[in-house]
Amino acid sequence: MAIRQVRLETDEILRKKAKEVDEVDDRIREILDDMLETMYEYNGVGLAGPQIGILKRIIVIDLYDGSKPLKLVNPRIIKQKGEQEVDEGCLSFPNEFAKLIRPAEVIVEALNENGKKVKIKGEGLLAQALAHEIDHLDGILFVDKMIPGTLHYVDPNEPEEK
Repeated sequence: MAIRQVRLETDEILRKKAKEVDEVDDRIREILDDMLETMYEYNGVGLAGPQIGILKRIIVIDLYDGSKPLKLVNPRIIKQKGEQEVDEGCLSFPNEFAKLIRPAEVIVEALNENGKKVKIKGEGLLAQALAHEIDHLDGILFVDKMIPGTLHYVDPNEPEEK
């Protein structure tokens, strides 16, 4: 496994549409493992292929809640319900956050790392993360959906407020 370089906000690859994966093979599994390692290195909740310069429809998510991390290939939202206002950031926009509206609940179809079809129901943070990462696969960034005037910066050297 290897830590990959995260592409930052001005990188044009983040605006490109990722391509479907034809076959989930060892190479794709290796990239998914690298993506998880990279995401953990930068304390992220999710990461999409384009964020490491790979225009493939692959994402990883870990909510750090004790459940197994998700490694999804060709994910797509087939159903969504409700709305939630969230404060969201992105590893490609270090220390930047904004409020936006995400679905409260989603159902996603994808392939897992073994090429098996899976259906995932996500609510709350998982719904938010799935929607965010799937947007990346279509070249859509969280700043495109932010509520105007809510973009703010967090100094990583400042202690968190309790």
